[in-house]
Amino acid sequence: MHSLPIFVRLIGKTVILIGDGEIASPKRRLLERAGAVVCNDECADARLAFVAMLGGETEAIALRLKARGLLVNVVDRPDLCDFTMPAILDRDPVLIAVGTGGASAGLAKTLRQRLDHIMPPSLGVLAAALGKARAAMRVRWPDSGDFRRTIDTALSEGGALDPMYDHAPDAVDVWLAQVGEAQRSGQLVHIRLTSEDPDMLTLRDARLLGSADALWHKGDVPDGILDRARADATRHIVDAPPSTSAAGLHLWLEIVS
Repeated sequence: MHSLPIFVRLIGKTVILIGDGEIASPKRRLLERAGAVVCNDECADARLAFVAMLGGETEAIALRLKARGLLVNVVDRPDLCDFTMPAILDRDPVLIAVGTGGASAGLAKTLRQRLDHIMPPSLGVLAAALGKARAAMRVRWPDSGDFRRTIDTALSEGGALDPMYDHAPDAVDVWLAQVGEAQRSGQLVHIRLTSEDPDMLTLRDARLLGSADALWHKGDVPDGILDRARADATRHIVDAPPSTSAAGLHLWLEIVS
């Protein structure tokens, strides 16, 4: 992973934009849409800057801004960028960003366009409803593990709140009225890895890694595969599968020839 994707809140924040014309105008529109206050390089309180211009002075301007401690994006100059701008799919409050680290804006745009065709229009409505119901769900499932497993089940493929389906505005309320208590029993699933290449994981294995609460494995399982798991999943290097009855989904990973 070459960059850490983050979402920066810009409402009311000052952002420097240097440039004009057809190169700078899209950046200005995007920044204003995000609520930023766009200014020139004289603004002392800015922390982000965009250089949207071509010419020999571009690098000097970027270096001057960096010397002031700003994070800088330079159009068509990934070598000068502290951060790059992804292609954005907006289903407010859901934002899906596709980036290539500056390698190909065209590829990022194409991927965003394809995702736009498959993401339902109601995705933002579903997200907003989940946010509104979050406090009530925390009361109902005070244990964080129960809470996460219940939500994961609802949002899974074919689940009651599968985000790839178009849901009615009251879908979350209907689901809350119908859903039972989260299961507390533990589950141990064996994954037999036939390759050390993480790209050779089956769809099932990748889905399990993304949902597991704990990973159990010998020391020969490569980090590239372990990194496909949730960041907060606990990891245990052991010689044999556990006999655990703890709540949640546990995976035993082993390399087989």
